[in-house]
Amino acid sequence: MSTTTLTLTEPPVAAAVQPDIGYQPDEAKWRARTATRLAEDPSLPNTPLPDGFPTQVSGPIVWEGNDWQTEDQWVYKLSEYELQEIDSGLRHFKGKDTFPLPTLSSVLKDFASELYQGRGFFVLRTIPIEKYSREELAIIYAGISSHVGSARGKQDGTGAVLAHIKDLTISHAHEKGGIGNSAYTTDKQVFHTDVGDLIALMALETAAEGGTSKISSGGKIYNELAATRPDLVKSLSEPWPLDSFGGDPGYTTRPLLYHVPVNGDSKIVFQYSRRHFTGYGPQKRSPNIPPITEAQAEALDAIHFLAEKYSLGLNFQKGDIQYINSLGLLHARDEFRDSPEKTRHLVRLWLRNDELAWRTPDPLQGIWTRLYSIAPEDQRFPLEPEIRRKASGKTK
Repeated sequence: MSTTTLTLTEPPVAAAVQPDIGYQPDEAKWRARTATRLAEDPSLPNTPLPDGFPTQVSGPIVWEGNDWQTEDQWVYKLSEYELQEIDSGLRHFKGKDTFPLPTLSSVLKDFASELYQGRGFFVLRTIPIEKYSREELAIIYAGISSHVGSARGKQDGTGAVLAHIKDLTISHAHEKGGIGNSAYTTDKQVFHTDVGDLIALMALETAAEGGTSKISSGGKIYNELAATRPDLVKSLSEPWPLDSFGGDPGYTTRPLLYHVPVNGDSKIVFQYSRRHFTGYGPQKRSPNIPPITEAQAEALDAIHFLAEKYSLGLNFQKGDIQYINSLGLLHARDEFRDSPEKTRHLVRLWLRNDELAWRTPDPLQGIWTRLYSIAPEDQRFPLEPEIRRKASGKTK
């Protein structure tokens, strides 16, 4: 008698693939993805919020663009006396390495409180750019900002604390691997946050056309997601794979959304840049790291389009210094066109006010420690644009 042996095999498991999502958000794809996911699982809007996350946050940093009627609500126009005080601070610094502002300092201290405890942004108008050399402008910018934030963060692995934000696609076309960050192009920069507590931007020149700076309240975005799509809040609060674009390791994992108690209040913190999940331009997402999920792709688009819905456009003028809380606000920039006469050129500082700072979420502690650990004598202030580099010399 013959016998037959039966071998049972499991069906092959399909490898996870990256969703159809790019750096520039596509509203039609977002709505289609949302419709598909809700049709597949109608219970998603009934998902419980993650432990500790509130049903709603409130406070002055929770706003929408329509709440603001005039830029006089956030623009502080420097008086002739204050400009003379800044000029005196520059002369004093050249001999003493400090930048005293006897009367303006108290104004800036109040505005620092506004960043952490109020609406989260303000603009100083306006530094007379043509009056000073590039080196003097760097001193003035850092000197004024030292009265807003007590610490400066390094912006690359070489110790640069000052970064130039402008189109470098022609001047730095020789960069190996190309430019993988929309900040250094004329392209639209989608909503995101920078690392660190505070972002300062000074406009050395504005574009011939476009380039509007936009900000949006993370708390407002969160409230709508918590009310309508708590499942996306859950996804955002769980670890995501962030591409390190040639770093070691090849990717890191952490959440994009955090809930932080501050003095008995609840603060919502988004911390992410979309390109780490989609790539940008020639800097493609690494193929050998875990793809994001369909839920994560939907969440990325939901954040962006809600941020656009509730955004405020800032009329950034030459000589303005813009300060925003990067923990509580998201920011973006419209595409722009330069001309020989007007070439958009911003310089950036990452700041922190140690006295007023919110508690840094635990998964971000390592990043914040590295960011703000650079000693004053090791800080570089490049006077000309350069591509951000990792300590290894690779571009970021």
